[in-house]
Amino acid sequence: MRSINVNGMIKPLESRVVERMSVQVYADRDQMGAAAAAAVGAELRQLLQDSGRRVRMVFAAAPSQNELYEGLVMEQGIDWSRVCAFHMDEYIGLPDTAPQRFGRYLTERLFSRVQPGRVELIDGLGDVEQECQRYGELLRVDPIDIVCLGIGENGHIAFNDPPVADFEDPLLVKAVKLDDACRRQQVNDGCFARLDDVPEEALTLTVPALMAGSKLFGIVPGKFKRSALAAALYDPVSTACPATILRTHPKITMFTDREAFGL
Repeated sequence: MRSINVNGMIKPLESRVVERMSVQVYADRDQMGAAAAAAVGAELRQLLQDSGRRVRMVFAAAPSQNELYEGLVMEQGIDWSRVCAFHMDEYIGLPDTAPQRFGRYLTERLFSRVQPGRVELIDGLGDVEQECQRYGELLRVDPIDIVCLGIGENGHIAFNDPPVADFEDPLLVKAVKLDDACRRQQVNDGCFARLDDVPEEALTLTVPALMAGSKLFGIVPGKFKRSALAAALYDPVSTACPATILRTHPKITMFTDREAFGL
């Protein structure tokens, strides 16, 4: 049963602040996702009160975000026609028909259902250097208002795995070789049947591109994320766990569940 407070919001089991990061722990994935969707929805409605405003958002594509996106579809009073949607990473060379493509995931789970006014997808099939430049230029047009992200089992954010993460990266979008731990997670998540099926390279927004978002919402559920979440919250800030940099963002809320947090 959900615990509801007087404002009609789901009450977390525990709330704490770690450096600059607000952390909210919920009983399960459903409560976590509903609470995160309510918070993202409230931020969207607040920004869209300005009638001339367009909101620019970046979305993660992973099973860990399923409950968030189901909740966002149900949120009322959001003029999605004034939202420009970006996503944060895409495999290189995966065919358009592949169900594992992140653009396809987001389109099916969210974009086709709420219909943002503009959707900018990363092309993982074209010239890599040109696509990095093209997508970086789109991101530079105006500030990013909201970033919805997760944390990988190896502590990555987007596809910034420990071997390639750069907190001072001069680029906004780059091509990376995926860490084996990252590729194994794609199998653990059920996205691919075998490790050999997982692409070895991807395009990703860099750490500075993600950290440039005005407000960040992290969604990190499940027992397989427990070690990475603990490192993100309490290890020294370093690229050994790229998610540690999130603690330095001035406006970030991390939504997690009992299994991931370890209550």
